[in-house]
Amino acid sequence: MTREAMRRQLARDGWRQVLLMIVPALVVGRLGTFDERFGLLIFVAGLLSLFPSLVGFRAYKHGLIHLEKVIGSDAEPEGWKSLRRLRLRALMLASLPAWIAALGSLFGLDEVPRTLLVAGSLALLVLYRVPRQLA
Repeated sequence: MTREAMRRQLARDGWRQVLLMIVPALVVGRLGTFDERFGLLIFVAGLLSLFPSLVGFRAYKHGLIHLEKVIGSDAEPEGWKSLRRLRLRALMLASLPAWIAALGSLFGLDEVPRTLLVAGSLALLVLYRVPRQLA
C-alpha cells in the first residue's frame, strides 16, 4: 500500500470514528429515560473515562516516532500498518466519553453534560491526526 493510500485509509478511519461517536449520542438521546437518578454519576464516569485515552495516546505517539524512523525503507508498509492498528485502538479509547454520554441519556443525563462528553471525545480525536511531515 502506498503512503498516500494509507493516509486516505487513516482519514476514513477518523471520519468513521466521528460517526461512531456522534450518532449514538443523537439516536439514544431521543429515547426515553429509564431512571433519572444517575445522571450526575454517569457524567462523572464519563469525565473519568477521558483518562484511559492517555495510554492510547502514548502508544500512538511512539508509533509515529517509529514510523518516522522507517519512512523510505523496506519496513515502511509495516510501520503504517502498525500505526493504523495503534490509532484504531486509541480512537476506541477516545470514544468512551461519547458512548457513556449516549448510555447516560437513558439514565437521566441532560443535554449539556452529554454535549460536553461528546465534545471531549471529539477533542481527543483531534490528537490522533497524522502529521503532515509524514506525507
